[in-house]
Amino acid sequence: MSDGGTAADVLALLERRGQTLAAAESLTGGLVAAELTSVDGASRSFRGSVTAYATDLKHEVLGVDRALLAERGAVDAEVARQMARGVRRALGADWGVATTGVAGPTPQDGQPVGTVHVAVAGPSDTVAAAALRLEGDRAGIRGQTVHAAVKLLFSELIATAGAKDTEQHDEI
Repeated sequence: MSDGGTAADVLALLERRGQTLAAAESLTGGLVAAELTSVDGASRSFRGSVTAYATDLKHEVLGVDRALLAERGAVDAEVARQMARGVRRALGADWGVATTGVAGPTPQDGQPVGTVHVAVAGPSDTVAAAALRLEGDRAGIRGQTVHAAVKLLFSELIATAGAKDTEQHDEI
């Protein structure tokens, strides 16, 4: 395994633990799922994805609070958190990863181009999120978002490894 937290690293950890993953994507439009499914054997851990590009789908499919979307718009840290939780539930996965933001070329919901939020929800329903300010063109921002989402997921998997190992030792 590399030390960088690639899609292959994420999937290897999930497979070793017997856990699954689902993705909820907005600005990345399926690129996180494409990155994960480019890894041989991804189907052993990756359940699927929801590309909720339209704001109303974030509520209708992923369960993001309608009032939150109306008040803050789709480009928001709490929206990303709720998307990650929602895709876990919707697709029956142990882990959920989510992306939302503005890839450009114009601002959205009062947020400048390059404003991105990624989130990861785990089995205990705790959620980690990261706010990013990315630079570059649309393709560059989307690519950087995929990389950031996979890195956050890897780091959350590593952070929970100690707890998972302790649980296993307690059962012995």
